[in-house]
Amino acid sequence: MDLKDLYRDVILDHNRQPRNFGPIEADGAEVQHAEGHNPLCGDRLTVYVRLNGERVEDVRFVGSGCAISTASASLMTEAVKGKDRAAVARLFDRVHTLLTHADAEPDAQLGKLAALSGVREFPARVKCATLSWHTLNAALERGAATVSTE
Repeated sequence: MDLKDLYRDVILDHNRQPRNFGPIEADGAEVQHAEGHNPLCGDRLTVYVRLNGERVEDVRFVGSGCAISTASASLMTEAVKGKDRAAVARLFDRVHTLLTHADAEPDAQLGKLAALSGVREFPARVKCATLSWHTLNAALERGAATVSTE
């Protein structure tokens, strides 16, 4: 199995069985959220975040979208859970660079997120892959406004 096949399998798996899918119940703790929309392909999602100080205690998403959008949101929630805001910001920068720079190589520290590197081959789909990340940033900034890729 070559690397492209492995990456494709990770995307398909996270699309078919998204992790951390569903809202976070408020149970007394404050839950921040933001909505994201990609009008080009119709992806819509809401990202929910519960913080414990500066640390992401829980993160989940709901919505519907293409395989890349759903897989990216699923991979993102796994990657950021338990990290503090600064680590999430650094991870966002690394993923954004991976998706938008043709010469960016995935490194071992990205883990499964490296699967998103294949999206670069389809420039119109980069917005699908980054939607959940921009929406997470808005939720962390307490922005209830809708994030759009346009």
